[in-house]
Amino acid sequence: MSSTLVRSCVLVAASLWLAISAESAFAQTQNGSEEPRSGGGGPLVTPAASEDDHERLAPRAAAVLADAEIEVDGLLDDAAWALAEPITRFLQREPNEGLPSTQRTEVRFLYSSTTLYIGARMYDDLGAEGVVSRLVRRDAETQSDQLWISFDPFLDHIGEVSFSVNPAGVRSDAAGHDDSWNPVWRARTHIDDEGWTAELAIPFSQLRFPRSVDQDWGLQIERTVNRLNERSVWSFWRQNQGGGPSRYGHLSGLSNVQASVDKLELLPYVVSQLDRSGTNDPDNPFTGANDTQYRIGADLKYLLTSNLTLTATVNPDFGQAEVDPAVVNLSAFETFFPEKREFFIEGRDKFGFGDFWCKFCSNVSNLGMLFTRRIGRRPGAGFLASSAGEFADVPSASTILGAAKITGRTNGGTSVGILGTVTQRERAQVSGVGSELLRQEVEPLTSYGVARVKQDFMDGDLQIGGIATSVVRNFDDAALEPFMNKHSEGFGVDAEYWWGDRNYHWLFSSAMTNISGTPEAIARAQNSSARYFQRPDREHGSNGFFTDRFDETLTSMRGWGLYSRVAKDAGDWQWEAAVNARSPGFENNDIAFLTRTDYVWMNANLSRSWTTPGSWYRDIFATIGSQQEFNFDGDLTDRELHGFLGFQTRFYWNINMFGIFRQGAIDDRLTRGGPAVRKAPSTFLSTSIRTDSRKPVIASFDPTAGWNDEGGYNFGLSGNVTFKPASNISLTLNPSYNRSHRTAQYVRAVDDPTAQNFFGRRYIFSTLDQRSASMTTRLNWTFSPTMSLELFLQPLVSANDFSEFKEFDAPRERDKSVFGQDVGTVQTQGEPGSQVFLIDPDGAGPSAEFSLPDPDFNFRSLRGNLVFRWEYTPGSTLFLVWTQDRNSTDPFGDFDLGRDTSDLFASPTDNIFLLKLTYWLGI
Repeated sequence: MSSTLVRSCVLVAASLWLAISAESAFAQTQNGSEEPRSGGGGPLVTPAASEDDHERLAPRAAAVLADAEIEVDGLLDDAAWALAEPITRFLQREPNEGLPSTQRTEVRFLYSSTTLYIGARMYDDLGAEGVVSRLVRRDAETQSDQLWISFDPFLDHIGEVSFSVNPAGVRSDAAGHDDSWNPVWRARTHIDDEGWTAELAIPFSQLRFPRSVDQDWGLQIERTVNRLNERSVWSFWRQNQGGGPSRYGHLSGLSNVQASVDKLELLPYVVSQLDRSGTNDPDNPFTGANDTQYRIGADLKYLLTSNLTLTATVNPDFGQAEVDPAVVNLSAFETFFPEKREFFIEGRDKFGFGDFWCKFCSNVSNLGMLFTRRIGRRPGAGFLASSAGEFADVPSASTILGAAKITGRTNGGTSVGILGTVTQRERAQVSGVGSELLRQEVEPLTSYGVARVKQDFMDGDLQIGGIATSVVRNFDDAALEPFMNKHSEGFGVDAEYWWGDRNYHWLFSSAMTNISGTPEAIARAQNSSARYFQRPDREHGSNGFFTDRFDETLTSMRGWGLYSRVAKDAGDWQWEAAVNARSPGFENNDIAFLTRTDYVWMNANLSRSWTTPGSWYRDIFATIGSQQEFNFDGDLTDRELHGFLGFQTRFYWNINMFGIFRQGAIDDRLTRGGPAVRKAPSTFLSTSIRTDSRKPVIASFDPTAGWNDEGGYNFGLSGNVTFKPASNISLTLNPSYNRSHRTAQYVRAVDDPTAQNFFGRRYIFSTLDQRSASMTTRLNWTFSPTMSLELFLQPLVSANDFSEFKEFDAPRERDKSVFGQDVGTVQTQGEPGSQVFLIDPDGAGPSAEFSLPDPDFNFRSLRGNLVFRWEYTPGSTLFLVWTQDRNSTDPFGDFDLGRDTSDLFASPTDNIFLLKLTYWLGI
C-alpha cells in the first residue's frame, strides 16, 4: 500500500470520526440529554453490586405466598394474583435509551412450597393487533414480542438463569450463556383486546439456590415489543455500561421453599436405526446395503444438595445432533467444529476456562483447556487397520461407556465443575489374506477427567479459579503407542477483576501442560503443525523443565500458555491492551483444541460508541487498533493495522465494515517444518449489511475482498435470506461463492542434497486457483410449542486448480522461481485425470529429477438432515431423524456449476433413518 493511499485512508477516517462526533454532540444538545445517573435528573441507573449505593438504589420486588393452587392457563384469573404487588416501572434500553417504556407492563410473583409462579400482563396500545407472535421451536430465536425473567438465585452477582415466553407460548431458557439447559417447567399465554398475558410455573426443584429459610435473589425483567423494536427493562443500565447480574434488582419474600434435595431425574432412551449405504463395495464383507441397529441408554440427574447436581449418562446417544457442514481444508491445521451433543453442552459454563475478549482481533485463540469433542472421537489409528488388509471395518467414533459430571456452586460462592468419562477400547475388523478375519486395535481404553473451580469475591467483581485436566490411555496393542500419548495433564489458573463501577476490567489466565509417551509419540508431537520443532533454522531453545528444542529421545514434553488483558469496557470511549503467548512445548490437544504454539501476540484498540440516536443512525461503534506477533526466535510473524465501523440506521438496518492491512513478515509455518520464508504485505476488506429483522423477509449481504503485493487475491460473496411466509414457518437460504488465487500453496517436500539453502530438501509450492460455491438451507416448521420439524441441507462444490510449481529462492525471502519458466524443466506424462509431472529443478545441474502427481481435484458434497421433534409430555421427547450424505471427487480442477451440480446429485448416497424415544421420570 502506497504512503499516499495510507494518508488518504487516515484523512477519510478522521473526517468521518469528526463528522459523527459533531452529529452526536448536536443531537445531544438538541435533545437536552445527559448521562443517566443514580438520583434525580435522569433515568435511575442501578449501581454495580460492589458500589455502596447498590443496596439503596437497586429496584426491589416481593413474592407472595399463594393461598390456593394456581391454574396455569395464561388467563391471570386466579384470585391469588391480587395478593401480589405488580412491578410496573420499566425503562427503555432500545430504541430511546433511558426513557419510560411506551407500553405498560405488569409482572407479579407468587409461590407455593414447591413452585414459583410468575404472572405478567403486557398491554399494547393497539390491543391484539399490535401483538407480534411467532411459533418456533423451544429456545429458537422468536423475532416476536417476548418476556424474559432472569434470576440470580445465589445473589452472587455473577450467575443467572433465564426463562422466556412469547405470545405463542414458546419457551426459552438458559443457564448463563448455556441455552442447552432444558429444565422442566410450564408456561401458558393468552392474547386479548388489551395485549397479551402469560403465566409461568417453575418448580424449585429445577433451580439451584442456597439452603436457607429466607431467600433473596437477583432479578431482571425484560420485555420486547417487536413492532416498535422496543426493549424495556426493570433494572436499568446504559448500553455502554458493564451490566449483567451485578446490576440486577432484588426479589425477596421467598420463605421455606422446598428444593427437593433428594430429587432424582431419569431419562432413559431407546433408539432404532437403519443405515442404507449407496457406497458399499460388493466385495467388502463388512458392508451391506442395509444395516439395522438398536441401542438403549439413560441419562441421570441427582441433586446432591440444593445447589450441586450429579449428571450421568450410560451409553449416550447423539443421533439427533445436526451434522457438521462439509469443508475443503488445504492448510496444515485442523478444522474446528463446535460441540453439538447436549450432555456436554449443558453446564459447560462451569467448565469454561481462558475467557478471551477483544474489540477487534484476528488469527488468535483463547487459552482453552477443554474441547469435549475429543471425547468419543474417531479412532486415532484407523490407518493401522486399513493397511493390514484389503478391507477394514473401522468404527466411526469411540464408544462412550459412561460419563458423569458434578456442577453447581456452594453457599460460599465456589463454582464447581467435575467431569469424568471413559471410552471403550475400539477394534476394527480386517479382511486379511485368504479372507481371514483379523481384529486390530485402533483406539485404546481411555479415561478423561476435568476439575474446574472458581471462587467469587467482592460481590462478584473478583473471581479466581483453577482447572486440572487428565487423559490416560491403556494400550492393549503396542502398535498404537508410537501414535498416541500415554497420558497428558494440564493445570491452569485464571482471574477476572472489575472495578470503577464495572468500567474497568482485567482478565488473566495461565496454564501448564505435560504429555508423556514413547519417544516416537513425543517426536510426533514435536514435529506437528502446532510447533514444527524440526525446523532446521530454529535458533533458540533448550529442554529444561519446559520443552523448546527437538529431541527424538524425549518421553515427555511440557509447555506453558499465558493471556492477560486490561481494558476500559464501558463508557463512550473504551480501550484495551492484551498479550497472549504459547511456549513451543505447550500441548493439550488430547482434551482441548490447539492449532499453534511458539508465539507472543500483542493487541491494542481504541473504541468509541454513540448510543444517542442521530439524524441518520441509532447507534454507532467504531474501533481502530493494531496487533503484532513474534515467535520465540524473535522473528516478527505478523503486524497489522485494523479498523472497524458498525452502525444501525434509523430504519433498523445494521451495517458493519472493517479492514486489515498487514505488512510483510516472516512465515515460520508455510514450509510445514522447513525453514522460515517471508510473506507479502496484504490487505483485507469486509462489509456486512443486514435488513430489519422484524420484516417478513430478512436479508443480509456480506462481500469480502483481499489481496497481497505479489498478485494473490481472494474475494467472497455470501448472503442470507430468511422468508417467514407464516407465523410458524421460516426458510433461510445462505448462498456463498468464494474465489481465491494463491501464489504459494504448499504441495510437498522432496529430499535433495544439492538444495543447500534449504538444508537438503526442496519445498514445492504452486499457484492455486480455488473456486467454491455452496447453498446452506434451513427450514423450521413449528406445529406447536412442543412439536417441530427442522431441515438442514448443504450442497458444496469446490474446484482446485494447481499450476506453476515453484520453490522459494532462499529462506526468509519471498521471491520464488517457477519450474519450467525461471529454472529447470517440467514434463507431463499420462492422460488427463492421471497425469504426472516430471520436474528437473535445475535442468542440466546435479539435482535429481522428481515426480509429482497432478494435485488438481474437484470435490462435491451434499449433507443434510431432517429432524422431527415432539415433546409429548414435559421432559420426554420423540425424535425422527433422516440424515443423508453424498460426495464425490474427480481429478480435475476446473469449475462448472451446472456439470458439478449434476454430478453431485448423481453421486452414491448414504442414508440413515433413526427413531429415538426418551421418557423423563422425576423420582
